[in-house]
Amino acid sequence: MGDHSKSPTSNFYGILGIQKTASLSDVCKAYKSLVMKWHPDRNPSNKAEAQDKFTSINEAYRALSIKKREEDNACNGDHETKTPKKKKKEEKIDDNEIEMQISKPILISRTTSRTSPLPSPTFSSSSSRRSTTPIPMDFYTSFPVTSSGGNTPTTPSTPKDPASLSKVGSRRSTTPIFFSQSAVRRKPPPIEKKLECTLEELCLGCVKKIKITRDAISSSGLIVEEEEILMIKIKPGWKKGTKITFEGKGDERPGTLPADIIFSIDEKRHPLFKREGDDLELGVEVPLVQALTGCTVPVPLLGGGQITLSIEDIIYPGYEKIIPGQGMPVSKEGKRGDLRLKFLVEFPAELSDEQRSEVVSILEGCS
Repeated sequence: MGDHSKSPTSNFYGILGIQKTASLSDVCKAYKSLVMKWHPDRNPSNKAEAQDKFTSINEAYRALSIKKREEDNACNGDHETKTPKKKKKEEKIDDNEIEMQISKPILISRTTSRTSPLPSPTFSSSSSRRSTTPIPMDFYTSFPVTSSGGNTPTTPSTPKDPASLSKVGSRRSTTPIFFSQSAVRRKPPPIEKKLECTLEELCLGCVKKIKITRDAISSSGLIVEEEEILMIKIKPGWKKGTKITFEGKGDERPGTLPADIIFSIDEKRHPLFKREGDDLELGVEVPLVQALTGCTVPVPLLGGGQITLSIEDIIYPGYEKIIPGQGMPVSKEGKRGDLRLKFLVEFPAELSDEQRSEVVSILEGCS
C-alpha cells in the first residue's frame, strides 16, 4: 500500500523510480524499461502481481508525461518573447508500440500503418510492413460507343486562318458572330479524363453521374456556357483502362466540330485487396506457432460478408491458398476469378535459452 501522506504525483515518481526533477525524456525511458519488465506475458509465474504493477506503471506514465508537457509548454511560453529557441524533439512512446499483444492471424493492409490486430482472429485495416505508400502506395460507364484516344488529354484548337470568322473572343460580347457552314469543319483531338472507381464498384457495377461545363454556340451565334450531366453505367468486371466515349460533348468553336470526351477507368487503391487480372489477392500474416500447428482465419469478401477458412497445412513464407470464384467478375463470361490468400509468417523477436532448447528438441530431425 502506498503512503497516503504523499501526493499522488509523488507516488507516480516512486513507481517509475525517478526524481521529481526528471525530464520528459527521463519519464519515457523509465516507463519503457519498466513496462517491458513487468508485462504480464513476461511474468507468467506471478501474473497477478505483474498485472498490478503494469497498470500502475501505465497510470504513472500518463500522469507524469502530461505534467511534464504542461511544464515544458509553460516554460516555453515564458521565454517566447526573449530568445528564439530551437524546438526539441520529444521522445514519444506509443502505448500500442510497447504493450505486447497476443498474436493472431491478421490481414496485411495496403494503407497507412503496419498492422492492427482485432478480436480473434481478425484483419487489419492498416498497412503491411511491406507496403511502400505509393500514393503514395502495393502488398496492391453505359454508352455503347468506346474508342481509344491519345495518351495526353487535349483541348480543341482554334482556326488560325485570318479569313475565318472566330468567336473565341470575350464571352461578354453581345455581337452575334456568324461563320460559313459551307466550309469543311475540322474535329479537334478528343479530351481524355480519368474516372476513378473502387474495386467494389468494378465488381458489382454502378452508375456514375458526371457534371461537365462546356461552351456552346447558341442559335443567335453567341457563345454561351452550359452544364450537362453525363450518365456512365459501370459494368461488373470492367478493368483499368476501359474507355467510354461521349461524341461531340467538348467545347464548340467556330469552324470546328465539338471534340469528343473520353473517360478512362482508373482503379482506386483498396485497403485490403489487390487486383491481378480477374483475380484478387489478400495478404494474411499469422504467428509462427499457428503457422506450425494450424489455424482458422475469417476471410472478408469484396463487397461484404466473410467466410471462415480452416488451414491444417504447415504455413511457410510464400504459402498461398486459393478460394475459387471469389475474385472479380469476368466480363461477358458470367463467371468470376479467384481469391488468392498470400501468407506471411510472423516470427518471434526473441527467445530465452530454455525456449531455444525446447524448440531444438521438438524440431530436431524434422525435414
